[in-house]
Amino acid sequence: MYFALLCLLNVGAAWYVSSRSQRKPLVVLWGLVALGYLFCSVMAVNGNPVLLPEGFKQAVNGVAGPVTFTFGSLGFFVVFLILRRFFVRPVVAWTALNLLTLFFGISMTDPNFQEIVGKPDNVPISGMIFLLAFFTWLAMSKAVENDRRIEQGKPVVEKDQSESVLVWPDLVYTELICMVLVTVVLVVWSVPLRAPLEQPATSLKTPNPSKAPWYFLGLQEMLVYYDPWMAGVVLPTMIIVGLVALPYIDFNKLGNGYYTYVQRKFAINTFLFGFLVLWVTLILMGTFLRGPNWNFFGPYEPWDVHKVEALNNVQMAEIFWIQFMNQGLPSQWYMRELPGIVLTVLYLFALPPLLGLVVMRKYLDRMGFVRFMVLATLIQFMAALPIKMLLRWTMNLKYIVYIPEFFFNI
Repeated sequence: MYFALLCLLNVGAAWYVSSRSQRKPLVVLWGLVALGYLFCSVMAVNGNPVLLPEGFKQAVNGVAGPVTFTFGSLGFFVVFLILRRFFVRPVVAWTALNLLTLFFGISMTDPNFQEIVGKPDNVPISGMIFLLAFFTWLAMSKAVENDRRIEQGKPVVEKDQSESVLVWPDLVYTELICMVLVTVVLVVWSVPLRAPLEQPATSLKTPNPSKAPWYFLGLQEMLVYYDPWMAGVVLPTMIIVGLVALPYIDFNKLGNGYYTYVQRKFAINTFLFGFLVLWVTLILMGTFLRGPNWNFFGPYEPWDVHKVEALNNVQMAEIFWIQFMNQGLPSQWYMRELPGIVLTVLYLFALPPLLGLVVMRKYLDRMGFVRFMVLATLIQFMAALPIKMLLRWTMNLKYIVYIPEFFFNI
């Protein structure tokens, strides 16, 4: 049924292209793709589905890891921004969608992949991946179109479509229709997909893995790298405060009321990095790749509760005094943690003025000292997570400042 639906979608794409343009090669291409999906559907119905090679699955499981997943996502994010004019082309986007759905459909033939992705809790998240990709592509395509028109001296699309309608009844009727349609979809969806209700909570049997709701999985992943007070209080608070403060520290008057990328590069890059790379990536990692004992599993790897990953946590004080200075740890906590405290103070208080004088001088001049320091602090806290993740993966560094005497760890 899955491949049959994809076949119909590509038939519709071929019909749409043939009715709107004379690009016959695209009509033939989407027609061939539809035939390919039809072949996969027939094979699945006959009990001989198309399978991924075992060598490929073992290779993917072998290279899968938090480092690969995170930096792979970061690399794709950078490539997408640099080559945005290429990726927003409808042909490229539809080809990428076909490749992604084909890979997803064939991967569902693996029992381990199907067990994780097919969980009632995870099915909506799989759908949100496609929705998030679509709306990101849609916004970027509109921005690229407006940037092209601005380069040509033409008005942006929004000004050519400046006709206004009343909220009542036009907008309210549209929202009402959408609400009814979404309600119908949810009701129909709830019939075949049972609610993931488990047994009543008991202290005698704790689920393994114990996972927070999907929208908190990013915070749960942060607990691997930070103490609860930092991952659950400080960083979320900085996120909320940052969202509130952004409109007041933004000095760029361009790009208001219309899509653009060139005129809002810094704001868009910062937002997309924080949302897609630092938040959505952590949610996907916690949902699909974190298994029993919060170990990392490949997408085709069975979730073995007996899997043990040895991780020798070290502190910054041990690296400095034992490995670098070749001596024992000082007995006084303030001397022991002095290297970590100095690094933290330099990062929080010395780095922002240095950035303002060297790299971000134009921002300091246009924003003023106070607004610039607020912006720099928000960026610092956002950058602290990938920095800590990198240190944990490369050096097994658990804490930069470790003061158990006062329950204070960074």
